[in-house]
Amino acid sequence: MEKISGFEINEHQKSKRIIDIKIKKNLLKKLIFPFNKFDITALEFKPFTRFTVAKSLDSLTENKLSKLINSILRNRDTGCFIIGPKNHSSKITNDFLVKLSTAIAYLIGNPNHDSMAGKYYAKFEVKHEDKSDSYLRKAYKNMDLHTDGTYVKEITDWLLMTKIEEKNAEGGDTVMLHLDDWEHCEDLFKDPIGKQDFVWGSPKSKNVDYKIKHPVFSEDKNNKAQISYIDQFPEPKNMEQGVFLQKLSDALEESQNKIITKLPVGSSIIANNYFWLHGRRPFKENKKLIRELLIRLKLRNSSINHSLELLINFSKILESIYASLAQHV
Repeated sequence: MEKISGFEINEHQKSKRIIDIKIKKNLLKKLIFPFNKFDITALEFKPFTRFTVAKSLDSLTENKLSKLINSILRNRDTGCFIIGPKNHSSKITNDFLVKLSTAIAYLIGNPNHDSMAGKYYAKFEVKHEDKSDSYLRKAYKNMDLHTDGTYVKEITDWLLMTKIEEKNAEGGDTVMLHLDDWEHCEDLFKDPIGKQDFVWGSPKSKNVDYKIKHPVFSEDKNNKAQISYIDQFPEPKNMEQGVFLQKLSDALEESQNKIITKLPVGSSIIANNYFWLHGRRPFKENKKLIRELLIRLKLRNSSINHSLELLINFSKILESIYASLAQHV
């Protein structure tokens, strides 16, 4: 495994497919100054600032971090990593984690606009009581294995999720499944019904006013299976499609090769959205439950290096202009 100063990099204890990246205290300290340059409002309203924080993180590693994480995500044998502080403490604020997640995301791709949140990321809570129209916030229900972006026009190549906070929580473990480890993948991938166009919609809370069509299965350049699926949003048009979806759902949940792990507070899990599915186990009932504030960034591929340099330079030019104007006011 490649060594990068300021990081501990190992295979995850639950699976060699997942790479575990721990950020050491000395590197986190070096991030405080460049991260403090922008508040959260700046990140939300000035897109180029997101590239600036990404570049500040990558520069501390001599650009080795971006190369490593992109190689992990594009490797069919891995395609997933968990990254976060080696030792989480109260000094690591929620805002710092938003900035860290943003930096990591922009070293990978460009986040899609989240219609539900109205910005480039979505933040939400899971509590004891819930009246929403989605499994997303239902603490005591199993969130079955799925991929993201099934009901929107934008392409979702990668997915980033960060656990910001968790109190009075028991259960709620993260569940992951790699397509190549799924016992029933080959049989269902060969079923022609899975290659038919399915209609995909979404509940009102998603703020998406259209429906789209796409198959459950496709194939990559090496003719290996890719999947785009979530159990809540397909609208089967006939008995064949309905039965196929039931068979698919059962086969996923019955898999003995699921990876079940507890994501530490302050850590992010980033996965290839074409061959990794994710879900969540139910929490044990607790009226004081506050589930992690999660940041969900749905990423599309991009040529990041050129974009980074252009936007960093543009940011510096703007700062110079503002400084010049200030002197004449």
